[in-house]
Amino acid sequence: MSKPEAEEITTEVVVVNEQEEAHDQHHHPYAFHVSGPRNVASPNWRDLINSSWKDTNYKRTVIACFIQAVYLLELDRQENRTEETALAAKWWVPFKYKLAQTLIDERDGSIFGAILEWDRSAAMADLILMRPSGAPRAVLTLRGTLLKSPTMRRDIEDDLRFLTWESLKGSVRFKVALEALKSVADRYGSNNVCIAGHSLGAGFALQVGKAMAKEGIYVETHLFNPPSVSLAMSLRNMGEKAGFAWKRFKSMLPMSSETQVSSDAGEKTLGLGLKNWVPQLKNYGVGLEKWVPHLYVNNSDYICCSYTHPEGKEENNTSKENVGPTNGQVAAKLFVKSKGKQKFLEAHGLEQWWSDDLELQLAVHNSKLINMQLKSLYSLPAPQQTQGKAP
Repeated sequence: MSKPEAEEITTEVVVVNEQEEAHDQHHHPYAFHVSGPRNVASPNWRDLINSSWKDTNYKRTVIACFIQAVYLLELDRQENRTEETALAAKWWVPFKYKLAQTLIDERDGSIFGAILEWDRSAAMADLILMRPSGAPRAVLTLRGTLLKSPTMRRDIEDDLRFLTWESLKGSVRFKVALEALKSVADRYGSNNVCIAGHSLGAGFALQVGKAMAKEGIYVETHLFNPPSVSLAMSLRNMGEKAGFAWKRFKSMLPMSSETQVSSDAGEKTLGLGLKNWVPQLKNYGVGLEKWVPHLYVNNSDYICCSYTHPEGKEENNTSKENVGPTNGQVAAKLFVKSKGKQKFLEAHGLEQWWSDDLELQLAVHNSKLINMQLKSLYSLPAPQQTQGKAP
């Protein structure tokens, strides 16, 4: 075989391989046009008059797409996809955003998060002269667990960390995400930034957002299927039940009149102290008023369904340290999907949050788990709103 013929065959093989990759990308189950939202329009000049971002369903859908993009950034990396065949970008480009930074886990080099920023150039090309009202200047998104060998070990390590301690602060990902959010909030202003995550990523987003709120910096937070089950929580619940049983048992025992008077006086003093303290929460500028995370949970998902459990009425909540918000304050916006019994993978999946037939119920009841998660915010110093550059 002559040299020109060999080169011609090689060229044909390369062309065929590129065509096969393009075909695979076009029919990939994670391609945006295959599994993405069907009835969500890209921004246009009309958004300057009536912004789609003011629609809570639109905002939820787009942010869920941004989280999906982070999953695909890691899969693109693992499968060595090129810029032409990569899947991730298709999940943010239609909404006029661009990739500004990827968050890397130094333990295995995996991508666990990303910062997406408003793409002014792309918007100007479609005659969108300014960012629509309600559209964040930047979004920090965090993915959940990927059961793929290159990153599975570190993902599960953090899953077990939360399961055991109900905290992710010991993970390198927490530190990286917190530093990234602080940086982007300083650059654009906390009111122009939001953080979002799914599953394990929602756990990180909740704790990072909470850490910022403790410093008086309030960032809009969206949590999809956040983890709610941990060994620490189970032990705490067992302790609460045991304590309640002991109180019930003690109340059935005969008491001397002197002891009764002393006990009543103590309860009255405690009650007055708490009554004087609780209304002052509003005056201290606590995070409850400024930081209200949005939680999206599915009743069939055993990982996050505990968020729907209301605060128990077995005992008087005014005697508990982690009293819930009062005076009409809301600790979080809890959106619950109830669609009968679903399989776990479907109930825990991210795709459900942009589906056309999604029906959500805004639950405003007093969630026991939310109160426990946010109890440390109930006595904060005055807030410090960061100022960023004009959008």
